Amino acid sequence: MIIALIAIAISVSLDAFAVSIGKGMTAIHIKTGDALATALWFGGFQALFPLIGIAIGTELSAYLGAVNHWIIFVLLTVLGGNMIREAFRKDTVDTRDSQFDWRHMLPLAIACSIDALAVGVSLAFMKVSVWLAVSLIGAVTAVLSVTGLHLGKIVGIRWQKPAQVAGGVVLILIGVKVLLEHFGMLP
Repeated sequence: MIIALIAIAISVSLDAFAVSIGKGMTAIHIKTGDALATALWFGGFQALFPLIGIAIGTELSAYLGAVNHWIIFVLLTVLGGNMIREAFRKDTVDTRDSQFDWRHMLPLAIACSIDALAVGVSLAFMKVSVWLAVSLIGAVTAVLSVTGLHLGKIVGIRWQKPAQVAGGVVLILIGVKVLLEHFGMLP
């Protein structure tokens, strides 16, 4: 299950990674404080939102236990499909503004974390350690956000679309895996 959690953490963090690439492309200099702010905003919100989603999913699990595999499958497939669709939109990253204050970072952190909320609902139905899942998602997002910031400075926006598509495909595959496990088609 740890491999699935790491895959989920990477997939969920790819939106923040892509936005960080855009921020890095427009920053004249990347200061240590800017990198730290990026890690804290994106990593913090990516950890908080699945925690909220897990709380919501836990409350619903008593009522939805018999169909939880379908809920996981549908949520992850919809999220993955949405990530793939978003990758092909022309306005996926706003590269005109590289400011790192709360007025610029808060909306970006929230927007990048909406998918993590739904993933949290899915995690509530899986047998995983809540704190391990939330910690992995937050830490992976923080690391990938800082990495994206520096990569944006170096290579530009070239890898944004492939990263989002890969993240979407991974979420869909995890949803299919959960469904196949439920039907006994996988160990």
